[in-house]
Amino acid sequence: MTALQPTRPGRERPAATRPRRALWHAVAVALGAAAVVAGCAGGVDLQNRHAAQELAQRNQPPGSVYTGWRVFQDKCAACHGPAALGTGTAPNLLPRVREIGQRQFIDLVLKRYDWQLPATRPGEANPEHDALIEQILQRKAGELAMPAWQGEPRVSAHIADLYAYLAARADGSQGPERPAP
Repeated sequence: MTALQPTRPGRERPAATRPRRALWHAVAVALGAAAVVAGCAGGVDLQNRHAAQELAQRNQPPGSVYTGWRVFQDKCAACHGPAALGTGTAPNLLPRVREIGQRQFIDLVLKRYDWQLPATRPGEANPEHDALIEQILQRKAGELAMPAWQGEPRVSAHIADLYAYLAARADGSQGPERPAP
């Protein structure tokens, strides 16, 4: 005699079908769990790629490479060359930018070459300034050096952009050609 198990009101099934039903239920649960795990693995992979891209963007120096290129071409290329590789009058900037960070770069560009001479008005004589220029021209004192850019609004306003361009040139992510805007 087999025991009967109610399935729906008014209908009964033999108890022998319970183990088979439990087995199918277990298989269905296992397949569902496997699908969820597989789906999660794909989601985790996407999130990891997104996080890696975000981290790479955070490691980029702040500033626009294109804007930095424009400032460099306007203010720096005449001495350092259009690709920042140096000329007979100014050094190759790429090895130097690789060695220093953004903070030191900004300090060097804006302050290092400031001669600390008193300002003169147009047409006003400044014997100190004139003597220094004459000594530099005769190569008796100092090297002909980069001008101080601290008071130049186009350079000081875009110093982070200038660094972004030179850092991209130094690490090879930007070639000598014009960057995309």
